[in-house]
Amino acid sequence: MLTIKRLAEYVGVTVRAVRHYHQTGLLPEPERDSSGYRRYDAQAIVDLIRIKTMAEAGTPLPRIQELMTADPAHFAEAVAEIDAALERQIDELRQRRTRLADLVGGDRLFLPAEIADYLQQLRELGVSERGVRMERDGWIMLTANYPDTALEWIALKREQLADPAFREFYLTYDRAYDWRPDDPRLDALADVMAERLRQEARATGVETARMTIQETVSKDEQALLATHVSEYSPAWIRLNELLRQRVSA
Repeated sequence: MLTIKRLAEYVGVTVRAVRHYHQTGLLPEPERDSSGYRRYDAQAIVDLIRIKTMAEAGTPLPRIQELMTADPAHFAEAVAEIDAALERQIDELRQRRTRLADLVGGDRLFLPAEIADYLQQLRELGVSERGVRMERDGWIMLTANYPDTALEWIALKREQLADPAFREFYLTYDRAYDWRPDDPRLDALADVMAERLRQEARATGVETARMTIQETVSKDEQALLATHVSEYSPAWIRLNELLRQRVSA
């Protein structure tokens, strides 16, 4: 026979917990010996371990009390339900850990994987972090506003990025952010951009005679430009002016 202290030590709970289980009726309180001490048998150990295990699994005490008197089949069924609930909690915790890691591990916390991969491609290409951040912020807004079509747009973007000519154009455009607004290279870049817009217009059947940027830039590019307008550099503002002149001529 065990004292309450020995019982608690063996099972791995506190004496206070054992007394609490007595008070709630979960654990039957044994008779006291001639010295006034409670004495516990092997069944008390079995019962207390069951109580402790179910409590640690998050089972409410009233439910534990019900299961302590359940028949073996009912008890086994209930344990399976508790186990399934724990499995769901484990999955949720794994997802939380993944999201926590994403806070310092990239853009997947904020965007679908396809768009996060696209942003990583830009980094590997050599696009500035400023440029990647602007793209990221634009795609966040696009995805929030158009969740059903954002993945279609990013698929088109990734197709463009597979073209070496487009990659060179993108890098040049990114670097132009830091140019002076009177830099002569802006004229050459505006020519490249205007020709690209004309090609896209012909591919989509848009009339090219007096086309405007709004008519030729794709919907996702318009949204990105609108998002970034407050972050334009003087050189980019000048580049847009040159572009308007060329596509509206």
